[in-house]
Amino acid sequence: MSRGNIAIWFDPATQWYAPSKGKQGRNQTYSDAAIQCCLMIKSLFRLSLRMVTGFVQSLIKLCGLNWIAPDYTTLC
Repeated sequence: MSRGNIAIWFDPATQWYAPSKGKQGRNQTYSDAAIQCCLMIKSLFRLSLRMVTGFVQSLIKLCGLNWIAPDYTTLC
């Protein structure tokens, strides 16, 4: 049994960065899935936005992915 065991992983096939839309103005950096993921972790663990950024970045590093976590200002 593994009571209390929490497994969180990121699928490398997930589109973490938003695709370019070819319109004028600044493009969205992160996909909606990336932002939703961060906000779910925030809600689940009751973290502040700055803590979520650090926590998600450490999870990304543990998974061996070359992604950057969204800044807290992107999440609010």
